[in-house]
Amino acid sequence: MNPRLPKVLPLPETSLYQELWLLPRHRKRKYQVIVGSGHTIKEQPSDWRWIMAEKWKLTGTYCEACNCDAACPCVFLSAPTDGECTVLIGWHIDKGTYGSVDLGNLNVAFAVHSPGHMAKVKWRAALYFDQKASGKQNDALTQIFTGQAGGHPGMLVTHVGDVLGIKQVPIEFTADGKRRSLKISDVAEADIEAIEGQGGADVTIDGHPLCISPGYKAVVAKSRKLKYQDHGLRWEVSGKNGFFSPFAYQG
Repeated sequence: MNPRLPKVLPLPETSLYQELWLLPRHRKRKYQVIVGSGHTIKEQPSDWRWIMAEKWKLTGTYCEACNCDAACPCVFLSAPTDGECTVLIGWHIDKGTYGSVDLGNLNVAFAVHSPGHMAKVKWRAALYFDQKASGKQNDALTQIFTGQAGGHPGMLVTHVGDVLGIKQVPIEFTADGKRRSLKISDVAEADIEAIEGQGGADVTIDGHPLCISPGYKAVVAKSRKLKYQDHGLRWEVSGKNGFFSPFAYQG
């Protein structure tokens, strides 16, 4: 075994989709994932291995906006308002580490198209990482948000059936009172504002089964704007569902 490679363990049984994400980094030159519709592996090594992930932890705030009416029925495992769900999700990492790599003050975004009931069909998805991230930081974010490092992101990616792409681009995430906004280069833009509840309080939901940020109440919002255009997908809506809350992930 090459002494420069990290310690490896046999890869546990997993779905085809997870196998695609779990390709070890030291194998990528020889065994490449073909990202896109009908993704495949060019070759599958006979000595399939799994690199042990670093310990990691992230905390910060997240927001999302979709085409469903508020509050989005998908989070309660009901069918989308219009039969399909198109959602843009953004995370701002206040504090974070992956091993010795500092991940604070970086942004990540996730665009999803679900062609039906989100709990019953596989999603098409694209990932975007902050252009400010160094090479080591981008590698760490890739390990975490593609599910290779476990934790809640590892649960989320099990819903994805078609990986449209992964890009490093400028991402702006803004939290201002009851508003959250997300801008991904010239690809996407979302601006949401919390719905005013009784006595001016936020309207929140808690314990919903399809959840980006478990353990936190999600503030229900409506979009002032939601636009996305990339990978052959395009949507533009307003006055539809949004959520935001803190988040904390670890693995």
